Amino acid sequence: MSPLQQFTDYISQHQLFEKNDHVLLAVSGGKDSVLMTQLFKLAGFNFSIAHCNFNLRANEAQRDEAFVKLLADDMGVPFHVMHFDTKAFAVQNRISTQMAARQLRYEWFDALREQYHYQYVAVAHHQNDAIETVLLNLVRGTGISGMHGILPKRGRLIRPLLFLSRQEIDDIVASHNFSFVEDSSNQSSKYARNKIRLNVIPHLREINPRLEETFAENIHRFAETEVLVQSVVAEKRNQLFIPERGDIVIDIKELAALQPQKLLFFELLKPLNFTSSVVDEVLSSLDKQSGTSFYSNTHRLTVDRDRLVISPLVERKQELYYLHGEGSLKLGEERISLTLSENLNFKADKEVAYVDANLLIFPLIVRYRQPGDRFKPLGMKSLKKLSDFFVDEKVPVPQKDKVPLLINGNGDLLWVAGMRQDERYKVRATTKKVAIFELSNL
Repeated sequence: MSPLQQFTDYISQHQLFEKNDHVLLAVSGGKDSVLMTQLFKLAGFNFSIAHCNFNLRANEAQRDEAFVKLLADDMGVPFHVMHFDTKAFAVQNRISTQMAARQLRYEWFDALREQYHYQYVAVAHHQNDAIETVLLNLVRGTGISGMHGILPKRGRLIRPLLFLSRQEIDDIVASHNFSFVEDSSNQSSKYARNKIRLNVIPHLREINPRLEETFAENIHRFAETEVLVQSVVAEKRNQLFIPERGDIVIDIKELAALQPQKLLFFELLKPLNFTSSVVDEVLSSLDKQSGTSFYSNTHRLTVDRDRLVISPLVERKQELYYLHGEGSLKLGEERISLTLSENLNFKADKEVAYVDANLLIFPLIVRYRQPGDRFKPLGMKSLKKLSDFFVDEKVPVPQKDKVPLLINGNGDLLWVAGMRQDERYKVRATTKKVAIFELSNL
């Protein structure tokens, strides 16, 4: 079967795109992307070319850009190019140069796709790239998703050359005498991927001459295994993850019943960016002192007695919200409303506070906790620090910054919303009008 027939069959088999779709090709000028471009042209597909100049290889980078532009001109297709200050971006974001280049190019590809209405972005990864990715993931630590390496299609990103090995690409390019440019950095063992490509894979091929074929079969099995695992994870996530004021709460007893515990817990926490080592630490701390916290780069997980509380790491601005009379205020996913009434009937509900309206000084303020906050909890005779009140009420650390506080115009804390109002402002026998405050979810 010809390479062109294999190419079109692979696209059809994996439903990568429709024949009339307009596809943006990421072309570096190397053998892989040149072959992808030639196959798109021979197949009669509608495509444009995008080239990234990362300004990392001086004259070589300029040569590559000129080559790809000439290729696009010869094929009569639109050409996009972008120059990046990759080293500066890497320093600014404290990431490696390779990671910086990856982030920059995919963000640009997405922007081009949206601006010019391309249906997909195609990159020229092949079987050996998939092998390298699997081995890198294994070395660095991975969940089940890392075992299948790179997939033919993920969202709007497609990889139509994954049916070919590097040697097959070399042979096709040579037999058709396609022009290309060489990236000298591919021969440097400075980068982790190159170390695997140059120093590891040749030894693995000595053990198994059919290495690419074997890995392709294994990757397919791993991908199917991930589908199975993720269906179980989705079921467990619905069962274990209880939403509470923007946080996620997990019952430790239910977590302890998971089997296999570490695998499922890691997959549950992976979307929240917790690493395998942190998962180990959490599982070993379930029966230890309450209040211990663990962090990913986006979330905090706190052991809170018989449960875990997971909160996003979002710095809350200390905003002030004002109530000038009857009405309501929206606070994220909650609302505080005020109603004035001469009806002195009450219902026992922590989400509702009944205050002597004559003692209110408008405008009232709604905010979150600040150092030094104190009030006189209903039924008590003396002031109490809000921090001590939270401890007594066993409020989890992540929740303390999410409890709205109602403040009178004179600075007194009237109500710890949803928990306790102040003794000084309670309704008495002499009260003529009641201010009814209610906390509710939107």
